Amino acid sequence: MTPIRWGILGAAEFARRFMGPAIHAAKGAELYALATSSPAKAAHFVDFAPNVIVHDSYDALLADPAVDAVYIPLPNHLHVDWSLKALAAGKHVLCEKPMGLAAADYDRLIAARDAAGLLAAEAFMIVHHPQFARARALYAQGAIGKLVHVDATFTYNNADDVTNIRNRPETAGGALRDIGVYTFGAARFVTGQEPDAITHADLRLENDVDVFAQVAARFPDFSYSAIVSMRMHPRQQITFHGDKGILRLTCPFNANVCDMAQLTLETDGTSTISERWPGVNQYILQVENFGRTLRSAAPYPCALEFSRGTQAMMDMVFAAGARR
Repeated sequence: MTPIRWGILGAAEFARRFMGPAIHAAKGAELYALATSSPAKAAHFVDFAPNVIVHDSYDALLADPAVDAVYIPLPNHLHVDWSLKALAAGKHVLCEKPMGLAAADYDRLIAARDAAGLLAAEAFMIVHHPQFARARALYAQGAIGKLVHVDATFTYNNADDVTNIRNRPETAGGALRDIGVYTFGAARFVTGQEPDAITHADLRLENDVDVFAQVAARFPDFSYSAIVSMRMHPRQQITFHGDKGILRLTCPFNANVCDMAQLTLETDGTSTISERWPGVNQYILQVENFGRTLRSAAPYPCALEFSRGTQAMMDMVFAAGARR
């Protein structure tokens, strides 16, 4: 099997810690090239991928004919432009979330993807983890009966890191764009439903960046609430509460990084089933699924159309928050 040769635009810390090693470890993939003008940053990648080729600019990497696919971990405000440039250069694209800043951005990306005949996707890694496939299957089977309410939480505290791109408006930072995508997308993925309305949106800003958001929404068959924050002690969970049971994911977003991935199903008040996935790396699975789609035309688990739906919900939240 000829490996998919990957290039990474930029030596971001997330790429160094997670996605670079995942590309290097994934079956059928090769971390072939990196674009950075910093020898010091490049050295961190060379440590685990000694044969990686280092280009001194993003354009030089895109011009490399040996690169098949590009991973983009750049700040949020650069995602659309560099994704479009990569597609125009004939490269498949996996871009960090949020890939766009408004639903209309995804329309542009979808059109460019279709025109190029290439695969372009947002790096929404949680849908590649078996805990979410299992949660969706249990929901579809009616394991919790009629779903009544979904509750999600994702928080961490980066108040001391004032230069972080998540704390800066010029790089399209904010808690919603960084982690709200998970609380919104997870509910949509498991249930297959889209929100009818945002009924509450309390956004708290610092330096024109949302650092806390409390969101309530109405879906066709259930109500929804979520809290995301960059100013609270770390916590993450999502709960699907039905009339016959409760389905909980206790580490749904950073599986096996902040805690072990675990799914718990409670039914009849006394019966509990717990499943764990201690050795699963969702970043590796994401890369392998990307390659599998390229080789076999199998449906990719997170199409751009799905990502557009999450962004549409976020657009609704920003609009509702602005009206308060």
